[in-house]
Amino acid sequence: MTRKIVVPFIPGDGIGPEVMSVSRKAIDAAVRKTCKGSVRLIWTELAAGEAAYKIAGQGLPLETLSVIREHGIALKGPLTTPVGSGIRSLNVAIRQALDLYASVRPVKYFRGVPSPVKKPEKMNMVIFRENTEDVYKGIEWKKGSAEAEAVIRLIGSMGAAVRDDSGVGIKPISEHASKRLVRAAIKYAIRRNLPSVTMVHKGNIMKFTEGAFRDWGYELARTEFPRESITETDLVLGCDFPGKVVIKDRIADNMFQQILTRPEEYSVLATPNLNGDYLSDACAAQVGGLGLAPGANVGDSVAVFEAVHGTAPKYAGKDVANPCSMMLSGAMMLEHVGLDSAASSLVGAVEATLGEGIMTQDLARLASDINPVGTTHFAAEVIRRVG
Repeated sequence: MTRKIVVPFIPGDGIGPEVMSVSRKAIDAAVRKTCKGSVRLIWTELAAGEAAYKIAGQGLPLETLSVIREHGIALKGPLTTPVGSGIRSLNVAIRQALDLYASVRPVKYFRGVPSPVKKPEKMNMVIFRENTEDVYKGIEWKKGSAEAEAVIRLIGSMGAAVRDDSGVGIKPISEHASKRLVRAAIKYAIRRNLPSVTMVHKGNIMKFTEGAFRDWGYELARTEFPRESITETDLVLGCDFPGKVVIKDRIADNMFQQILTRPEEYSVLATPNLNGDYLSDACAAQVGGLGLAPGANVGDSVAVFEAVHGTAPKYAGKDVANPCSMMLSGAMMLEHVGLDSAASSLVGAVEATLGEGIMTQDLARLASDINPVGTTHFAAEVIRRVG
């Protein structure tokens, strides 16, 4: 009997529909090749983004969220995020509406891809970024508004001076959200036999938000994973640790240096929201850019897999966009639903294609001896190598 898996998908804006279309074909090819008819994906298109906003007056229809909740997974293309005004970030709205508290971003180097660093093969990290709090919670008030003035007065009554002409934002970081993020990161490291989880924070300055994130993370590791983990401090003191995950922390600005100078010393990073946003993109830059960066936003019962790059509207419809991020996000989705062989097959096909110098313009332009291919051509080469 054939197992049918319903996969809701959002094509996205800009180049989204193009990379989604070819990626679905590559994902289907990997499933056919490895499952030999025992599994079939049933694709269900959902509305979100600019097209939905123009038709229904809302960029994220409630029905879209309902279908994703029902099936527990979705594959999503990039959605337009206005700057300064307009509709709210739909990417953030989806994460908050579905409580997708962990952004999971694996970053690894694929042989043959041009890189701005000397030894990109040393980069092989997974960033767990808290998705629901920090400054991305969106609690802020415009300069001169009654709300901003009231908050400034309140802060002043507590002895902290804020200029009257300030916009005001609040940065909440809770014990609940911090611990479940670090928990997910440690479980991931344990399942995959990875050596360490590093909490990245700016706790030397923000002691009761980011510093607390670090402290709560250590507390969780100590109470929930006492047999499976050991702190870096205990390691230095000579404690035994065969097979244990080393729990450590780094100040955020130092971590930016470390990913360039000693990336091989880190396997899983656990970060508050803003730090993770910066770090995941900085790591991706070392292996060729966001076009090679897959991503997942994961909660306890729902996971949305997405290309992490933008909509790139100036390239839309020109058959030049890089579909790797979407394909690799699809591979993460296949692994999530238990189709590990199909996931490995797809990743291997992408790696083999890139390794033979077959690349879209965003990667080829970084090298002098590679002629770029289009989106459709690249996808066909990946599908040909699925095995």
